[in-house]
Amino acid sequence: MTDASEEIEAGERSLNRLDYEGAFRHFDAAIKEDPKNPQAYFGKAEAALGLNQLEADEIAKLYKKALDLDPKNPQYLDGYASFCLDIGHFKEAEAAFNRAAEMDEENAPFYFVDFAINYFRKAPIVMGQYMDDTTRRLVAKKSLDYVLKALGMDKKQALEFLSS
Repeated sequence: MTDASEEIEAGERSLNRLDYEGAFRHFDAAIKEDPKNPQAYFGKAEAALGLNQLEADEIAKLYKKALDLDPKNPQYLDGYASFCLDIGHFKEAEAAFNRAAEMDEENAPFYFVDFAINYFRKAPIVMGQYMDDTTRRLVAKKSLDYVLKALGMDKKQALEFLSS
């Protein structure tokens, strides 16, 4: 019998080969070996994204379990935030990206830009028929606010910079 760390390593190798089914099995085995291992839950969630076998709420539970076990891991927050963007849970995504930025200040600009660009691209698709001109402007404004945050600028500084 293998231990959880060996299963996690095998799961990560499988993920790197895009063998989502194998990765899912390895991370599931790791969870059975060590149900308090956040890396196993995170890996299982990441593998599940490539399988199309689990519902979004089941995948979200895996991410949340990883975060419950290791709430200060910015990688887990980033993965969960990206997943939330993909399923149209924009407020949750925004909150998770902001928490990741707080915990990992050195990389905060990357979290802000990731949210800005993906929110700008995905919100119109998810909102579909509800996307009128006013909503489109609100999405663009929020995205720009996060780009400025990534650059360490406020609106006034950006306007001054652009008009010079």
